[in-house]
Amino acid sequence: MILINFQNSVGNILNKRIFFRMTMCLFLVFSSFNTFAQSQKQKNLEAKRARLKQEIKKVNTLLFNTKKEEKNILQHLRDLNQRIAIRTKLIAAIDRESTVLNAKIRSNKNRVNILKQELKELKEDYADMIYKSYKSNSMQSRMLFVLSSKSFHQAYKRLKYMSQYTDFRKKQGKEIALKTQKIEKIIKDLNVQKILKENLLLEYKEVKLKITSERQAQEILIRKVKSKEKYYIAQIEKKQREEQKIDRQIEKLIRAAIAASKLKSKGTSAGFFLTPEAKLLASKFEKNKGRLPWPVKNALVVRNFGRIPHETIRGITIQSNGIHIATNKGAMAKAIFEGKVLAIQVSSNGLKTIMVQHGNYISLYGNLETVHVQKGDTISLKQHLGKIYTDKVTGKTIVKFQIWKDTQKQNPASWLLKI
Repeated sequence: MILINFQNSVGNILNKRIFFRMTMCLFLVFSSFNTFAQSQKQKNLEAKRARLKQEIKKVNTLLFNTKKEEKNILQHLRDLNQRIAIRTKLIAAIDRESTVLNAKIRSNKNRVNILKQELKELKEDYADMIYKSYKSNSMQSRMLFVLSSKSFHQAYKRLKYMSQYTDFRKKQGKEIALKTQKIEKIIKDLNVQKILKENLLLEYKEVKLKITSERQAQEILIRKVKSKEKYYIAQIEKKQREEQKIDRQIEKLIRAAIAASKLKSKGTSAGFFLTPEAKLLASKFEKNKGRLPWPVKNALVVRNFGRIPHETIRGITIQSNGIHIATNKGAMAKAIFEGKVLAIQVSSNGLKTIMVQHGNYISLYGNLETVHVQKGDTISLKQHLGKIYTDKVTGKTIVKFQIWKDTQKQNPASWLLKI
C-alpha cells in the first residue's frame, strides 16, 4: 500500500507537470528565440547609433571648426544640410532601437510571468511530496517498510523506489533554486532595459531639439541664398568649369600613359598593356575591392560619386568623378595600395594631384599642397604621398579621391573599406 502511495505520488506530480510543461514549452522556446533575435537586432542598432554619433562628431570637428563668413554661405549651408541629414538618420535609428527594446521588455515580462507560474507549480509539487513523505514516515518507518517485504526482490524494489523518490525531491529542490535564479536574472535585465529605454528617450528629445534649431538656421541661410541666387549659381558654374578642366587633363594623362604602354608591345586592347607582374598587381587590387584602406586617417565624405544634385541649390547637378573627403588640417594623403607613381598633375592654382598606377587601375589623390614622391617612384601600401591643402576661406581640408580602371571611372565607395 505504501509502495503504491509512493508510485502514485510521483506519478501524479509528473503527470501534472508534463501537462503544464507541454502547454508552456512552445511558448518559452519561441520567447527565448524571439528574445535572442531582438538582442541581436538591438546590438546592430546600437552599433549603427554609435556610428552615426561618431559621424556627427566628425562633421562638427571637420566642417564646423571655423568661423562661418557671409562670403562662404553656400559652404555653410551644405555643411548644415549634411549635419541635419545625419541627425535625421540618428533619430530614425533611435526610434527603431526603442521599438526593439520595447518588444524585448514585453517579451521578458512574459517570460517572467511564465517562469513564476512554473516556479509556483514546482513549489506546490515539492510541498505535496514533503507532505506525502511525512505521511508515509508517520504510518510506518522506512526500515519496517523494507523489512516487511515478502521477498528479497520486493525489498529491493522498495529500496529503489525510496531512493528514486529522494532523488526526485532533491531534483525538485535544485530546479526551484535554478528557476528562482533565472527569474532574478531576467528581472535584473529588465531593470537595465528600462534604464536604456529612458536614456534613449532623453537622447531622442535632445537630438530633436538640435534638429529643430538647425532647421531654423537652415531656413535663414536658404532665404539668403535665394536673395542672391543668380550670383551663387554663377559661382557654382565657375567652380564646375574649373573642376571639369582638371578632370579633362587627368583623362588626357591617362590616355597618354595607355598609348605609351602600347608602344612597347603589339597589344590591341583598349586599356593598358600589362606585363605579367602588372597583371598580378591588378589582380591583387581587384581582390581587395571593398577592403582597401582610406586615403586619410580621419575621413568624412562630403561629396559622393556620379551625377549628383547640388547640395544647396535645386535644379543644378554636378558631375563628380570621385569623392571628396574632409579630414583634419595638416593631414597627409596615403596610398590605398602598392603601385607606381604614373604622373603628378599641377593645376593653375598650384595644387597637385598624384596618380598611382596599380596594373590597369589608377588611384588619384587631388588637392595636395605638397608632394613627397616623384613620377616613377615605387609606392608601398599606406605610404605618405603629400600634404592635403587647407582652404584659407572655408577652413576645410579636403582630398579629392578617384579610382580609374583604364579610362573608366570607378565609384571609390565600392572599393574602400566601409566605415
